[in-house]
Amino acid sequence: MMILRIAVCAALVLPVAMVHAAPKKPGKRSVPKKNAPRRSVSASTRLEAQQGVEQKLAKGASIPIVNGNALAPFLDHLYRQQRGESGGPSRILHYGDSHVAADEWTADLRGHFKQVFGDGGSGYSLAGRPWKSYRRLDVRSGSSRGWHSDGLVGRTGDGAYGLGGVSMSSKGPRESVYIVAEAPQFELFYLRQPGGGTVQVYDNGVPVERISTAGEKGPGYYRYDAEEGSHKLEARTLDRAPVRLFGWVAERNQGMTYEALGINGADVPLLLKWNEDVLRSNLQHRNPALIVLSYGTNAAGQKGWTLEKYREAFASLIRRFRNASPSAAILVIGPPDRAVRVRGKDWAPLENLDLIVEAQRQAAVAEHCAFWDQRAKMGGKGSMREWMLAGMAQNDHVHLTLPGYRMIGDVVFRDLMSEYGTFVKGREALARTAADGATGGDTSR
Repeated sequence: MMILRIAVCAALVLPVAMVHAAPKKPGKRSVPKKNAPRRSVSASTRLEAQQGVEQKLAKGASIPIVNGNALAPFLDHLYRQQRGESGGPSRILHYGDSHVAADEWTADLRGHFKQVFGDGGSGYSLAGRPWKSYRRLDVRSGSSRGWHSDGLVGRTGDGAYGLGGVSMSSKGPRESVYIVAEAPQFELFYLRQPGGGTVQVYDNGVPVERISTAGEKGPGYYRYDAEEGSHKLEARTLDRAPVRLFGWVAERNQGMTYEALGINGADVPLLLKWNEDVLRSNLQHRNPALIVLSYGTNAAGQKGWTLEKYREAFASLIRRFRNASPSAAILVIGPPDRAVRVRGKDWAPLENLDLIVEAQRQAAVAEHCAFWDQRAKMGGKGSMREWMLAGMAQNDHVHLTLPGYRMIGDVVFRDLMSEYGTFVKGREALARTAADGATGGDTSR
């Protein structure tokens, strides 16, 4: 397998080899595979395609992050985190579609950030198992059968689904959700509602507290402090009353969290249905340093979008996150290349993707966000074929394979560290100038 290496900035002391956080046996994917049988690829063709992908990714380093200056608040978080000056973990919330829901790409990024800036824990993950193949590769979670998931594509409701846009609801007793994670600090995000039921919280099987979810409708939070180590936190309903849970948090006082919040099939219209008050409260409670938005694959396959309509819809989504978390930097990552079958035989680039990528770029610039063009980094329009031949993309020509997602994670991190290196040099140059000014240029003091 190909491994990319980055030259990390001087502030990181030494070059860092890319570390992959995903396990060797990733288990069932979050994306249903409804692909045609994979055609056999000769060893020489596979090798040639792999070399081509590697060359394109290396060349992509020269493609700048559009409006990279918008990342300054996040880069400042990283600087303070690395120097031990941060008052808590630096949190990254990565929203997206099936590319994010699989937690393969995001697990790679999570591993990189934690290796360099410290392990802040798993952060926020959805409650229980809201869909059959839901997973986070850094925690174990599950739930009993008597829960109903809201917020998934095709399911309508009141939009009060919490930070990740997906909730778990039950109306009966003895229904439970759990998380197994290593951390000393835990939280449970839930919905307060009139007539809400009571849940019992357990730590490694020992009851620790009962929580009433009754009250005026709005978000609720329960915090539990424990010793460092592995904990199985479980929330179990006690009565026949409605209970709605959003997710768990497991974290430490320092380091990084990288929180994957993907929903299969999601795009802008789904997120614009989320309850703004609940989302705002949850975002303010998490206080992220960076919000990543990765959408567009599904919109590109839909008719009816014009550049103007999608640009405005995407700008509205950005503004919603900006208003809820004004101190966070926002990075928009455009969709990967995608191909479609032509007359049921040959594959051709999906033309509508041009519109979606450009609309996202324009919206990001207009709303003072950074934009990372994933398709351009992959090699541009039509590059998906080579990725598939290289074994880096699935035969549906939409999703990547585990090695492909890891490669994309590597180059995202490479580019962010390039921005970070420039930021650190500039900041330290300003500090030296200020120090020289304070001493009148006399360096002997």
